[in-house]
Amino acid sequence: MRGLMQSQPLLISDLLTFAERFHGQVEIVSRRVEGDIHRYTFRDAARRARQVAYAIDAEALEFSDRVATLAWNGYRHVELYFGVSGSGRVLHTINPRLTPEQVRWMVRHAQDRVFCFELSFLPLVKAICAQCPSVERWVALCGQDKLPANTGIPNLVSYEAWIGGRSDAYTWPRFEEDTASSLCYTSGTSGDPKGVLYSHRSTVLHSFAVSMPDALCLSARDVVLPVVPMFHVNAWGLIYAAAAVGFKLVLPGPSLDGASVYELIEQEKVTMAAGVPTVWQMLLGHMQGRELRFSTLRRTVIGGAAVPPAMYAEFADRHGVEVIHAWGMTETSPVGTVATLNAAQMRLDPQEQRRLRLKQGHALFGVDMRIVDELGQELSWDGKAFGDLQVRGPWIISAYYSGGTCEYTDPHAALQDGWFATGDVATIDADGFMQITDRSKDVIKSGGEWISSVEIENVAMLHPAVAMAACIGIKHPKWDERPVIVVMRKPDMELSRDDILALFEGRVAKWQIPDDVLFVEEIPLGATGKVQKNKLRALCRDYVTWAA
Repeated sequence: MRGLMQSQPLLISDLLTFAERFHGQVEIVSRRVEGDIHRYTFRDAARRARQVAYAIDAEALEFSDRVATLAWNGYRHVELYFGVSGSGRVLHTINPRLTPEQVRWMVRHAQDRVFCFELSFLPLVKAICAQCPSVERWVALCGQDKLPANTGIPNLVSYEAWIGGRSDAYTWPRFEEDTASSLCYTSGTSGDPKGVLYSHRSTVLHSFAVSMPDALCLSARDVVLPVVPMFHVNAWGLIYAAAAVGFKLVLPGPSLDGASVYELIEQEKVTMAAGVPTVWQMLLGHMQGRELRFSTLRRTVIGGAAVPPAMYAEFADRHGVEVIHAWGMTETSPVGTVATLNAAQMRLDPQEQRRLRLKQGHALFGVDMRIVDELGQELSWDGKAFGDLQVRGPWIISAYYSGGTCEYTDPHAALQDGWFATGDVATIDADGFMQITDRSKDVIKSGGEWISSVEIENVAMLHPAVAMAACIGIKHPKWDERPVIVVMRKPDMELSRDDILALFEGRVAKWQIPDDVLFVEEIPLGATGKVQKNKLRALCRDYVTWAA
């Protein structure tokens, strides 16, 4: 017997239609590339997104053809989010921090037919356009008066001319909810990048999940600043959640320095902000030197890398801001777990609560997880056993995008017995709280014992003169590998090897204390703000630690 409920597909266009009808007056505020502040409403965004859909139809794109964006967090990017996917095409967001070779590879692999870009990326576009034969239309995200002349880019038009004059009476098409909606490539630290192809269904379900009180706790009473970029995993789903929930959306554009982010938080009365630790380091560093405080910020979501305890303490103790630690990846849409506490955990002493909040947290409903050993056997949830983290669920990848028309040779190429192997090593405690101890490729094995590089990095970050720290394994003639901590000092601050090593006494087992401290001017970061440990290992290729 089947239930007698209506069957309506879950489509991204419905999120925008809902926003227009029920909170059309809510603001979307953007800092533009030009530096000024742009303001309009969800009602305006919905109208212009329909004009985008008409512009795409005029290019004669087929159903599921790809439209690329190379853009910051801003109102025009929001319009493309909904106009492209809502019309039945696939939005391909590209990270502008990638090299021209990587961007060109992605465009050719995806066979993008329209390419929309900010003028700040004009040099990058000029460098690749001749090698991207699938692209038939190049669109500069600007007004006609800002469009440069003689760029050498074929079929180039300004965004405002492209959508201007088109009707806003577009009727969103209806189609199956499993239809592809957007495409995001992994950063490709080893080998070519891999494409993750989201569906309308997975995106809408993810929007519901992240908005829940025990997830990111989003509501129409919030003012949310996604510093996490829209070109990386759809800004953690916050753009779609804004349409579903109705919170004011504040978009920082290209200005991600501490001063600009702080100014926007205070000016727009932001209540929640989301981003990676490197962004918050810049923000807190700007505030520390000027004795600044937040007047409205109450929560910050931190993901992309483990939250250093010192950063947690700075937000929580100095500024009274709740830190919501989250974990996910491109392949999980991205949010998989969130470190929010239940009623019993809220009765624990403050230090124990903080210890839990520094973990990556519990799974959202819709996500299942487990840890397995090298033989694929499931390990116990005791908070001690650690193994390879695997996940599954309706917004978890089943296969990587193969390019072009997306004909799969193996529909489950990304799965192991129905589970996606994340590449993370983790523990899970009896309450289901997960903690990442390392990436599988970064785990340090010393004398047969595993050492967590994340734990070592967190201790090093306790020193006020440390700007950034990364722990890597260095070859050792007796112990196979030993940990070495690579440290970047804060400007104009004194810091010695002994200062760092003294931090570890009493905090970790003696055999886990790093053998050495290497000071560098800069720690290499990837396109998504994560430390590139492969480059650090290459830098230290000939280094041998001889500590006993």
